Amino acid sequence: MITKNKIIKKNLDLLNEFMKYAFEHPEVLDKIPPEAELVILPTNDPDLCAVNKKMADSLVKKGKKVVVVELEKPKTVIPKIELLAV
Repeated sequence: MITKNKIIKKNLDLLNEFMKYAFEHPEVLDKIPPEAELVILPTNDPDLCAVNKKMADSLVKKGKKVVVVELEKPKTVIPKIELLAV
């Protein structure tokens, strides 16, 4: 079971990746109406994808406009840090 905090963190990571893409390809934002809800479906995270699909369906049932974006979940970057002494 995926926790609410984990869902929020993963969705923030997805939004960050989408915004990086949007800065490089601003025309993609023209496809999203200002009043629409944006729901990102991570193609490589089935659990989060299912949660987000359920959320999108719920928003549609409430009469909201929903734009769905499929995006690969970002991989965790673990930098290697090394101190070079003189």
